[in-house]
Amino acid sequence: MELEEVYRRDLNLLVALKVLLEECSVSKAAVRLNLSQSAMSRVLGRLRDLLGDPLFTRQGQSLLPTQRALELNAQLNEPLESLRILLTPSDFEPAACEQTFKIATTDYAIQTILPFALPRIYQEAPHLSLEFSPLQHDNLLSQLTTGGCDMAICRPSADMDPLCHQLLGRVSVFCLVSKNHPLANKQLTFQDYLSYPHAMIAVSDGVKALIDEQLRGHPQPKMVLRAYHLEAALAIIDQMPLIITVPADLAYLVAERYQLIVKPLPFEFKPFDYSLLWHARCEHSASQIWLRNIIKEECGRLINSRVHDIGLL
Repeated sequence: MELEEVYRRDLNLLVALKVLLEECSVSKAAVRLNLSQSAMSRVLGRLRDLLGDPLFTRQGQSLLPTQRALELNAQLNEPLESLRILLTPSDFEPAACEQTFKIATTDYAIQTILPFALPRIYQEAPHLSLEFSPLQHDNLLSQLTTGGCDMAICRPSADMDPLCHQLLGRVSVFCLVSKNHPLANKQLTFQDYLSYPHAMIAVSDGVKALIDEQLRGHPQPKMVLRAYHLEAALAIIDQMPLIITVPADLAYLVAERYQLIVKPLPFEFKPFDYSLLWHARCEHSASQIWLRNIIKEECGRLINSRVHDIGLL
């Protein structure tokens, strides 16, 4: 029988058959299914038509199942139990979770945000697996629908429909200079910013384009290096007086480690939203709700606290 033919059958009748087999009584089965006795009798008639067998014979006040009914009883146990479990709401238990979650994200989030959520994630769900996939801004919808990704962490574009999203926090941009830079102990002026050579650590969703927009109409700074990792800029920081532009919380992480000095941008820069995004197909998944909540709580708290911690706001 084709699947379409199964769809056209009233599968509720099989549940009624199971109850009849358990009770061997039309009246008792009617009580369990909240039907009148006459309605239950009509159900039995429809079952006989559907299955081409009388299914029961009467023996006193009880129904005696036929051989066909007994065979059906054994065959119904597993599929009906599977359906019962499938349709029964269950509380998600992180400790028992063995799922693999695939998250599309940027190098920025992997370097500066997600590591601070991982300890709690694995503490609560030690058996799950996480896979991080490079985020493709122009192909994000496909990544979250047919590309196998469960969620994404990035700077959202203007139109996110039909994706769901939740703000993690607002990210600003700052400059790093070495302690030997001519501006190390001076205020970074707009003219300084335009005059000195630059390295852009491009880990954060089109930050360069946002800065270029703010500098429209002015000479472009001399960009001597654009890389995804800070180490590339650090390799030449003693050879030239670089201004390294990075997201604010990356500045927070690396300034002390590498003895660098943080400078605010010498022009207005509106912080951008950093968000968690997912497709509506994942909206009501208990396991994904749990994971999204942890990312929101841990990463959101981190983003919001870092800039305040270093006194730049």
